[in-house]
Amino acid sequence: MSDPQTPPNEAATDPSQPGEATPPAAPEPSAEARLAEMADAYLRAKAEAENARRRAEEEIAKARKFAVEGFAESLLPVKDSLEAAIARPDATPEQMLEGVHATLRQLAAALERNKVSEINPAPAAKFDPHQHQAISVVPSPQEPNTVVSVLQKGYLIADRVLRPALVMVAGQQ
Repeated sequence: MSDPQTPPNEAATDPSQPGEATPPAAPEPSAEARLAEMADAYLRAKAEAENARRRAEEEIAKARKFAVEGFAESLLPVKDSLEAAIARPDATPEQMLEGVHATLRQLAAALERNKVSEINPAPAAKFDPHQHQAISVVPSPQEPNTVVSVLQKGYLIADRVLRPALVMVAGQQ
């Protein structure tokens, strides 16, 4: 006969008894184990974020340090041309002038490749205080507040004024 305190079908579910048995449930992790696991995951995530921040700072520092590398590289042929001109003291004035023009073309091409463009307003162009700096106002038959002449070209770098053009502006006659 069975034990009065043991239910009759407990023997069938007891793993030590033959027949179909259910596997024991996995023990639940203790609260301390879960806390330790979560703390470890937090520390790993924090370290990963710190590493990503440090890598980003290093990349920014490199970008700043080498930002002018392309520009400097495009100016090297200009320097080479100037040094070659100096190395030829026997050049005729015509040869020197030809060399200066060729060097100026090299410089203009280098500036253009690096998004540096001229601000050279035509006579009678409307004065633009964002791109022009008025050196003087002169009486002129032109419409007032227009450019009479350019004393020095200005320059833009990617649509940002690097140096404004120095201009004389028409005033009342």
